[in-house]
Formats: sequence, structure tokens, C-alpha cells
Amino acid sequence: MDKEKILRRLVIKAFHIDRVEVGDKNSIDKRTLTIDKEISKNLVENEELIENIDIKIIKPGQHDIYVNTIMDIIPISTKVLGEIGQGITHTLTGVYVMVTGADSKGKQMHEFGSSEGILKEQLVLGKAGTPSKDDYIIHFDVTLKSDIPYERKLPLSAFRACDEFIQGIRLVLKELDGRDSTESHEYLDKIRPNSKKVVIVKQIAGQGAMYDNQLFSDEPSGVSGGKSIIDIGNVPMIISPNEYRDGALRAMT
Repeated sequence: MDKEKILRRLVIKAFHIDRVEVGDKNSIDKRTLTIDKEISKNLVENEELIENIDIKIIKPGQHDIYVNTIMDIIPISTKVLGEIGQGITHTLTGVYVMVTGADSKGKQMHEFGSSEGILKEQLVLGKAGTPSKDDYIIHFDVTLKSDIPYERKLPLSAFRACDEFIQGIRLVLKELDGRDSTESHEYLDKIRPNSKKVVIVKQIAGQGAMYDNQLFSDEPSGVSGGKSIIDIGNVPMIISPNEYRDGALRAMT
């Protein structure tokens, strides 16, 4: 009987965060994530379509606040060894990044339906891809310039700026000693001869400004280095279980 063949090995090491605060530089120490208080100024300078970026920390239970349309909820993960789908990935638990956006006249960043309003009424906690009631949320609110035709370049500028912000945290996360992780999980992509072949078909959006998906970015759930499903013609893509698990697909909605 033929033996199993391991194609890819992925190890995800999680570091839990109990507190998020603002300070003089990005750092992670004793389960506390500190965010550089000056970072938003540099991010605005790098994106000509962005007028302002406001970064706030939403503590657990403090969801009775107004927010602009929620563009995405993003985990903070980074590759330490190997490419997406294999090697070692470090990720933070206990904290997510939430991107919201509108232009300077209040027009929301949406296409077929906006989600501005009181956060506790717009965001369902504890679901796949959303923070739990005990998690911190880093609120990354983007104000884009007004009177610009609504095109892909507007939300993409917000996503790029947020990815650059997260990259600053990723660089710190890369340097953490894996032996200090809160938990570690190993995942193997295997070929099992003579066993059933299982394929999951996932339909993703590739229609326009807020209906886009990014594939195979340089970092898990990232933007930089990735390819838009629209730009590659909405062709079918084959992704391994570990690539999917490691953040090869990023929904830009």
C-alpha cells in the first residue's frame, strides 16, 4: 500500500495579547501590544487620496460608539519562515484591526450597502473572522478626499495604508521567540493514495471597487505583493488547504 506523502508543513504560533496601548514605538512585551502614536502621519503622506487617518483602540465591551462603514476585519499575522502555506507563521490573538472609511464629506466607502452606525449594532462578535467580546480592536479609520469618482483606487488606498500600518507590527512580531508562544499548531498538506479526493469550491467576489479579493500577498491576509482576482481575469485558482489557512486569500470588501 502506498504511503502518505507530505506536501507542505505549516506551523502557526500564536502570541496572546491582554492589553493594547499607544506609545512611542511599536512593541510587544509581556502580552502588551504598543502602537506608535505618530505612525498615522507617515501613512497619510504616502497616499495622495487620503486626507486623514485616525487610529483608536477599542477595548473589550466598549462597542457603543459610532463608526464609518466597516471595510474589513484583519488578523495580525506574519511569515517567519517560508512562503504562504508552509513554514512558520506568527500570529497575535486577542486583537484585530478594523478598517473603516468615508470621504471628507461623509460619503461612505461602500457599493451595495453601507455599515456605518453604532458598532455593537453593525458588527457581530464571536464569528469566524470577527473579534470576540474579549478582544481588543485597533480601529483604523480612513478619511479619503472628496469629489473623486468612486473607483477601485479609493478603497485600495485605504487598504494599502492599513497594510503598511500592520506591517510595522508584523516586523516586531517576526522577532518574537517562537518558544514563548501561547500556543502552537502544526498543519500538514498530505497526499493520501487510494483515498477520496475532496475539493471545496469557494466563490469569491471580483466585480469592482469594494468587491475584490487579493491572492498570495507577501504576508498572511496582506496586500503588498498580492494579485487582485479582478486583475487576473477572475480565472479559477487552486489553493491548498494550508495556503488558505495561512491567509493566501484576502477579501477586500
